Amino acid sequence: QVQLVETGGGLVPAGDSLRLSCADSGRLFSSYGISWFRQAPGKEREFVAGVDVSGTMTDYADSVKGRFTISRNNAKNTVYLEIAGLEPEDAAVYYCAATRTTKGSRNLTDFDSWGQGTQITVPV
Repeated sequence: QVQLVETGGGLVPAGDSLRLSCADSGRLFSSYGISWFRQAPGKEREFVAGVDVSGTMTDYADSVKGRFTISRNNAKNTVYLEIAGLEPEDAAVYYCAATRTTKGSRNLTDFDSWGQGTQITVPV
C-alpha cells in the first residue's frame, strides 16, 4: 500500500494560483493511479482530476477543465495538482487517493489509500 500526504493548501485570494502536492514515501507509488477529490462543507466528496501510472493519461471533472492540471513525477513519488484562477467555489478540503486501477478512476470505491487532506480557503 501507499501512504499519501497532501501539502500546499492555504488561504488564497480569488484569481490566484496554487499547487498541491501528494507524496508517498514508499516504493509502490508508481504502480498506482492517483486522483484528487475535494469535499466542501455540507457536500459530498467529488472527483476533481486523475492521472494514470505513467502520467500520460489524465482526466478532469468538467467543472475544473481548463483551470486544473494534474501531473506526476514518479522519481519523486509525487503527484501535483495545479490550480489557476481560484474561485470561491474551489474552497474545500482536497484529498489525493491511490487506486490499483493503473489507468486511474473517478469512483471513490476504487481507491485503497487516502491522504489526510489539505484545506483550500478562498475568501469571497
